[in-house]
Amino acid sequence: MSKELIKEKLNKFGFEKEPFLFVLSYDLSKFYIEKLSNLPKTIKFELNSNEHNKSKDIKKSKLEKFPISFEEYKKSFDYIQEQIKSGNSYLLNLTAKTKIKTSLSLDEIYENIDAKFKLRFQNNKDDFVCFSPERFVEIKKNKISTYPMKGTIDATITNAQARILGDIKEMAEHTMVVDLLRNDLGIVGSKVRVDKFRYVEKINAGNKKLLQVSSKISANLQNNWHENIGDIITSILPAGSITGTPKKKTVEILNRVEDYDRSFYTGIFGVFDGINLDSSVMIRFIEANKDGQMFYKSGGGITIDSNVLNEYQELLDKIYLPF
Repeated sequence: MSKELIKEKLNKFGFEKEPFLFVLSYDLSKFYIEKLSNLPKTIKFELNSNEHNKSKDIKKSKLEKFPISFEEYKKSFDYIQEQIKSGNSYLLNLTAKTKIKTSLSLDEIYENIDAKFKLRFQNNKDDFVCFSPERFVEIKKNKISTYPMKGTIDATITNAQARILGDIKEMAEHTMVVDLLRNDLGIVGSKVRVDKFRYVEKINAGNKKLLQVSSKISANLQNNWHENIGDIITSILPAGSITGTPKKKTVEILNRVEDYDRSFYTGIFGVFDGINLDSSVMIRFIEANKDGQMFYKSGGGITIDSNVLNEYQELLDKIYLPF
């Protein structure tokens, strides 16, 4: 039912060429869609931002992590490996919820964070901040493009770029996601092509820099695409980069193995400005519960070649504040 309501509302605003914000949860059970002119002060966003406006004292703030144990993570990892060996999936993005402590509020994190895509969202049910480096889809001039991110490495490692691009496991994982998203864009568009394959960008990860590997995939849309924004977006969700392949079966496996609700984490948020659309996958995500406790949600892709120690460490490494 939620999916149909989302589709209907997105199509309506698109048809009217009304600028609006949309925030959709991972499983589409929750959503927020509102005209930009009606947004409350408790909801703020930045898209494709290059601004750096942090406070001088912000770096002094510490982030304490209280993650799940390695043993607990290994149980989920081993189950996923069984599913891969059984042929039920080839790539799964396993995530977890980590309790954190910081002296900063979610508002302070939002105001000072360095990220290409930022969202501060607070209403009577949900309270979170997202600072994502990953674009979901961009639509301009009747062309839809998506930019999957798969593969990271510490930028200070000797020959880091050559190592990440030459890593067989990383290559396989990235190729599978690109293939999945080519298929997704083929559902909504025509003349699907890979414009860029495995290009490298540097991102800020708190106290260190990371190299991130991405690709760009595009397809053509019809001239009246804005009238069908809801159909386009819901047809390609959930995002392939945060689920796996094949998508439907992989989502079923993740629902069994992850012992928490992703909610808005790994969903998407975006803006239609009346002409173009831009959106982001909601990774790098902190939420607060009613008692004020904060939880950071993070994860990584698992393939047959994955090493459990490395994957657990990646889960922890992705818990950071990019100041």
